[in-house]
Amino acid sequence: MKTFIIAEAGVNHNGDLNQALALIDAAVEAGADAVKFQTFKAEKLVSKNASKAAYQKENMNGSDDSQFAMLKKLELDVTTHQELIEYCNKHNIMFLSTPFDHDSIEMLNDLGMNIFKVPSGEITNLPYLRHIGRLNKQVILSTGMADIGEIEDALDVLIGAGTSKESITILHANTMYPTPMEDVNLKAMQTIGHTFNVPYGYSDHTLGIEIDIAAVAMGATVIEKHFTLDNTMEGPDHKASLEPDELIAMVKAIRNIELALGSSVKKPSKSEKPNISVARKSVVASKMIQKGDLLSEDNLTVKRPGNGISPMRWDNIVGTVAQKKYDVDEFI
Repeated sequence: MKTFIIAEAGVNHNGDLNQALALIDAAVEAGADAVKFQTFKAEKLVSKNASKAAYQKENMNGSDDSQFAMLKKLELDVTTHQELIEYCNKHNIMFLSTPFDHDSIEMLNDLGMNIFKVPSGEITNLPYLRHIGRLNKQVILSTGMADIGEIEDALDVLIGAGTSKESITILHANTMYPTPMEDVNLKAMQTIGHTFNVPYGYSDHTLGIEIDIAAVAMGATVIEKHFTLDNTMEGPDHKASLEPDELIAMVKAIRNIELALGSSVKKPSKSEKPNISVARKSVVASKMIQKGDLLSEDNLTVKRPGNGISPMRWDNIVGTVAQKKYDVDEFI
């Protein structure tokens, strides 16, 4: 099964349309299935005096501790959304965006979004979940900071509002940027899938790409990963984002893992079939054997190639009478 890879541009456009377009180009070049942005009105998302998260303060280098001031600069208006969607369509990549408020949900719905991504911070926002659920679209639900009970509650709200369970994919996630390796808890991703019997994936904020590759090997159907044009840029998420060459490497590695996972049927592969006769062995004469001699452990041995009788039939051969003369190393 092909993994749906979401290249998360998020707010790494820094409010600049040209930078947003360049991020789309990078996602296309990497071979991602979708590029995702964030849709919000700062006024609807955060109160004027809410402070930034610790990682945001660290990555912004500025003295203004207000989330509102930071987010206001990162808003994308409806015209910009339309330009980004048009650009994505032209370059055959899916445009996605995460809405953070009711107006943004409606805006994305009006723009024709078929997949709605619920961010981790909204998993306990009942009115928000109900609004998304009423749309009856495909939903990707991130679960950073949540426990199993909270995930169950969110699922119940989405389904109760009108979204079919078959339309929901749940992503394991950790909201620390970057996520320490000891906090990834990747096995919890499978717990989510098994508990709720839904497709599952991973929204990754670790540094590097190995966790994404491991997640695919563990059954993830969706991978979401932040990327940027340059992780030395000023902004809340750049430092925990992949640069374009790393995004290319991640997508390539995931596609290789998909190929390598195979069918689960254990049998010789097409490429190794020629090796069977080369690497396996046959029962051969270890010394000259005359017709009528008793075949025994004294005059038989096992050697390559494997074109003769398999050594698995050793017990059937030992103790029988030679029907012809055999030279040393000749197949029995």
